[in-house]
Amino acid sequence: MGQEISAGLNAREQRQRYREKVQQCLDVLERMLGQQDFETSEPMAGLEIEMNLVDQDLRPSMTNEAVLEAIDDPFFQSELARFNIELNVEPEPLAGDRLHALEQTLREHLRAARDKTGDTDIVTIGILPTLTKEHLGRDALTPTPRYIGLNDAIMEARGEDLLLDMEGRGGERVATFVDTIAPEAACTSVQCHLQVAPEDFAEFWNAAQAIAGVQMAVGANSPYLFGSQLWAETRIQLFHQATDTRPIELRNQGVRPRVWFGERWVTSIFDLFEENVRYFPALIPEVSEEDPVGVLESGTAPALSELKLHNGTVYRWNRPIYDTVDGKPHLRVENRVLPAGPTVADTVANAAFYYGLVNALVSMERPLWSKMSFASAKENFFAGSRRGFNANLYWPGRGDVPVDELVLRQLLPLADSGLESWGVATAVRDRYLGLIEERCKAEMNGAAWQVRCVDRLQERGANRDEALRRMLHRYIDNMHEGEPVHTWSLPR
Repeated sequence: MGQEISAGLNAREQRQRYREKVQQCLDVLERMLGQQDFETSEPMAGLEIEMNLVDQDLRPSMTNEAVLEAIDDPFFQSELARFNIELNVEPEPLAGDRLHALEQTLREHLRAARDKTGDTDIVTIGILPTLTKEHLGRDALTPTPRYIGLNDAIMEARGEDLLLDMEGRGGERVATFVDTIAPEAACTSVQCHLQVAPEDFAEFWNAAQAIAGVQMAVGANSPYLFGSQLWAETRIQLFHQATDTRPIELRNQGVRPRVWFGERWVTSIFDLFEENVRYFPALIPEVSEEDPVGVLESGTAPALSELKLHNGTVYRWNRPIYDTVDGKPHLRVENRVLPAGPTVADTVANAAFYYGLVNALVSMERPLWSKMSFASAKENFFAGSRRGFNANLYWPGRGDVPVDELVLRQLLPLADSGLESWGVATAVRDRYLGLIEERCKAEMNGAAWQVRCVDRLQERGANRDEALRRMLHRYIDNMHEGEPVHTWSLPR
């Protein structure tokens, strides 16, 4: 959904032409995978970080347009809701001390932005704990054709209000209907991009799917929604429900949701794009002027705009990406699992763990996914999302293993070897994987810290709403100080 779209998108006469164009783009991509030179010089990694804006009372601040104007930094852009912005980092090679340079770049952009936002503050957190349903009406959407069109398309496809129904600790529950997709904006995430060669794409995507449950358990940072404590990473089920185009009858028929973990290991990036075209109707049938066949036959890489736009409305947790830069096509795995925050150091550590681990798994003589069912990977994903560090995850040869034991004894050494093979400096590996190690030893990620802090404040007499606000105040102070979450203190 990175490209802008025009108004008036749902004209019936466009749909057939759009479907034909998407299929044409798919056919061209298949040809390109067999004959076209893709950019494969070295692994390139980039990040996108979604953020929340809060006012002086730590409630959502519907000011993203004014904030972006004040920041005046092209690395920041708008997001779905008026209380969201996003920071994009240009792709860089991983070798040497580039991850440390990435941390410094992120800190500098955030520090400079915060100096210009006045009474509005920037928060990197999976779900803003002071958010209420009243903040998520239609007027919360950023008023651009891109976002309004997406909202209208999803609601029209569903034909009725969206049901949010989630249960968490001790029977705490959120059950309510909403009439926009604005709750999707509550889910702020980090997207880790990894550019890979076409012949390697399937292995990297399979590896990313296989470790998604571990990422969730170690990096969870979204335990509260509308005042209720739900999952360690509530963002997963909220995003699933907030963009569900299926009324209950279609769900009962087994129609696939647009927020989708998937259902099988793949052998090519083509498998994923073909599934998108086969299973998911158009939400935004915007047709470009490009003739992809003619462009390809002229010796230029086509934009494949329709295929990319359609892909942007299928919300895989690991999404295939086709793009072009300076006329050269490339492929990326977009890992969308991680929540935002808590700190820049934690964010880069999560990314380093991900990049190293997928590379190590791809390099194994016998692929992990040949020893692990796809259903087990999916079960791990939801177990890690629900329970965080309290989850047991399945791992081939080990059975069901506590998260901390699995990471400390088996996965951190693999991640280290994966980063080393990409030329990442020893000191950089030690710093970021060391943060993951200490987090696991303390069993303290963002979700665990939030819950313990709120529990402590409630034990001392605060009600839930006040405890959440006071916890967020501490969270923001700690976030800007920049020390990793496992070192944060709790109220005495």
